Amino acid sequence: MYNVPVNIKTSVYHVSQVADICGVSKETVRRWDNSGKLTALREEGSEYRFYSRDQLLQFDEARLFFEGDNTGKVEKPKRDYSLIELFAGAGGMALGLERCGFKSLMLNEIDKNACATLRRNRPKWNVVEGSITDVCFKKFHDKVDVLTGGFPCQAFSYAGKKMGFEDTRGTMFFEFARCLKETNAKVFMAENVRGLLSHDNGRTLGTMIRLLGELGYHVEEPKVMKAIHHRVPQKRERLIIVGIRKDLWNGTRFEWPQPTGKIYTVRDALKAGELFKTDVPSSDGQKYPESKREVMELVPPGGYWRDLPHDIQLSYMMKSFYLGGGKTGMARRMSWDEPSLTLTTAPAQKQTERCHPEETRPFKTREYARIQTFPDEWEFAGNQTSVYKQIGNAVPVNLAEALGHSLVKLLNSSSLVTEGRLR
Repeated sequence: MYNVPVNIKTSVYHVSQVADICGVSKETVRRWDNSGKLTALREEGSEYRFYSRDQLLQFDEARLFFEGDNTGKVEKPKRDYSLIELFAGAGGMALGLERCGFKSLMLNEIDKNACATLRRNRPKWNVVEGSITDVCFKKFHDKVDVLTGGFPCQAFSYAGKKMGFEDTRGTMFFEFARCLKETNAKVFMAENVRGLLSHDNGRTLGTMIRLLGELGYHVEEPKVMKAIHHRVPQKRERLIIVGIRKDLWNGTRFEWPQPTGKIYTVRDALKAGELFKTDVPSSDGQKYPESKREVMELVPPGGYWRDLPHDIQLSYMMKSFYLGGGKTGMARRMSWDEPSLTLTTAPAQKQTERCHPEETRPFKTREYARIQTFPDEWEFAGNQTSVYKQIGNAVPVNLAEALGHSLVKLLNSSSLVTEGRLR
């Protein structure tokens, strides 16, 4: 594939890069081209379509990407800010926030291997292992600046009634809210899947926001953060919800991180460059059965099942061949020159293949970690299956860091940093 690096000095971008910048699918970009909304440029002798930077500025997302504050300037915390993290996993969020100066009071996680990972890398962290339902947070009352956590999103049962705080008991959201109530944290930041926006036609998220308001928090408009816009070589999206205690809020807005003006690729993740000083270290990883390896061998970089011969498509896809949708994760090989698709908890699931660009195998564990922007020195405990799961479930470290800088800026604001109101 013709490789045009994406940065603010580059003048042309190919289809997949335009899709990443604008936050749409490649099919949408092609529709824009066919309708005349975009005009393709073509390099002589090449079939690839390219589009100029000036053309892309008609789209809000592209303007934000190119014209956002990507100077790299960050605020330092005016004092030590304290943090409690729930559903901490393998530490992607905690590590990113630590880089911004946050000091962890406690991290809660139920998975024993994830807890072992946290303790191995940060022996001084207060890691509380076990179900959140068994943890009391009252001893941290008025001692917490920020509460974070990615609570699992279970469906609420409305049964035709208006829900109150107690009606959510038994859900992980209730436990997150209970911790908020017991600690009286000044700010919270919750993360979840993008699908929460549309779950039950938006009523689930609406109920959560209303209940958080009843607990005394001004809740900012939730935002879907695209990891590729924040130094993460992966097309991962997370819904972020931020709230500020109403008695401290004076109209100060949470300033969402601005795109950095560059999109990193699988090459940036696995090879020495701007993100990492060395090539990815060796590690173990899953392997394909021989029958599957023979199929994947036929898929080109950036390709998927539709690039297979027709008879192999039929045998590999079976009934899925006749179903609707693109099914672009099936028999999918990554490309060096694009970000990885969102990592899952296993790299060789048929619906969500994550095959290496050159070698016919799934990504190895350290490659997985690189794509999630974990540093190479961050060690993972447990067996191979557990390590893949821990990494696949994590918040990308660089995305967490970007959010952390915005939290620091918020906490540094005059209404939240006043000493007398923080104790």
